[in-house]
Amino acid sequence: MVKPVAQMKTSCFEYQETRRFFAQVGRGLETIASGELEALGAQGIEPAVGGFHFCADTPTFYAIHYRSRLLTRILAPLLTFACSDRDDLYRAGRSLDWTAVLSIDLTFSVAAHVSDNRNLRHSKFAALCLKDAVADFFTDRFGKRPNVDRSNPDARLNLYIEKEKAVISLDTSGGSLHRRGYRGETVEAPLQETLAAGMVALAGWNGETPLYDPMCGSGTLLCEALMVSCRIPAGLLRKSFGFCRLPDFDRMLWERVRKEADGQIRPLPLGRIAGSDKDGAALRAARSNCSLLPGGDMIRLSRKDFRQIGGIENRVILCNPPYGVRLAGGEDLGALYKDLGDFLKHRCKGSQAYVYFGNREMMKKIGLRAAWKKPLRNAGLDGRLVRYDLY
Repeated sequence: MVKPVAQMKTSCFEYQETRRFFAQVGRGLETIASGELEALGAQGIEPAVGGFHFCADTPTFYAIHYRSRLLTRILAPLLTFACSDRDDLYRAGRSLDWTAVLSIDLTFSVAAHVSDNRNLRHSKFAALCLKDAVADFFTDRFGKRPNVDRSNPDARLNLYIEKEKAVISLDTSGGSLHRRGYRGETVEAPLQETLAAGMVALAGWNGETPLYDPMCGSGTLLCEALMVSCRIPAGLLRKSFGFCRLPDFDRMLWERVRKEADGQIRPLPLGRIAGSDKDGAALRAARSNCSLLPGGDMIRLSRKDFRQIGGIENRVILCNPPYGVRLAGGEDLGALYKDLGDFLKHRCKGSQAYVYFGNREMMKKIGLRAAWKKPLRNAGLDGRLVRYDLY
């Protein structure tokens, strides 16, 4: 319900009354992310621009943060209100009791998105207005204000304005959920973790059949596959979540939810997950990253060009080949994809291959007939995940 500024209630935040939240998800992952939300216990899931509205009790809310592999961010609405201009936004920001989620010795940031508002046309200006309202609230009450930290704040606020409806939320993720914590070392153009998890999910892989990545890079696909096979919560290595700043945060309940999820972790069978790469630095990064997760030392890694692999039949093959026009050493990208197609066709019989094309022109070079193609974005790349059935 959209409230006029004059009728706002500040004694209770909106999510406390409705138990309704918003989950952001990357483009192309919407269908499987909705299924994941439902499997984790969310209710009343409704698609919206950029994600889903959903309802959850407190244990489910904590579990979604800790276990979701596909969601990017979760927001808890603090206030929804009618917003026609800067004054409405400022008054709404001043009306909230910010001491419930923030204090003067902590830092905060504001992320804003504005669409089709007649008077508020710039997202950065709207974010500045809300920042000023929060700062003035503390200055009036305490004579000082919390500092802004755009890179690593204690509390992240989110402002969404569409036409004359606005929502102020707390980012209960505490930063994007794709940052798992295992990627201490990277190589050029790494695959985002949520996209890698989406590739594993779209492949339908559940850990029961062998999986191989012949261009593993720093090991993101291998790590996401490992977490699926071993039932490792996606948030296992995260040091904190934004929901710890909520006024009704229940630490004992959170510890119980986390302990229950951790208790489901199981070992990785030897030979279930393997990968290779011709680049020594990439392979060292993969070994380091995999080692941070339970069972990561059971992933078989080897340094070799995929052209040197004798055969990997009857497996699920996942890979994220390079996107650049020319590769190190002057190798032609089109020739690499042709060789990859030949490798899959002749040495991977009985397998299903899932190849992510950050450069969609390379789909013409691989020389294989696709079973299906699905659009998936990786950062700014409008790529495609393509399945090939290799008979």
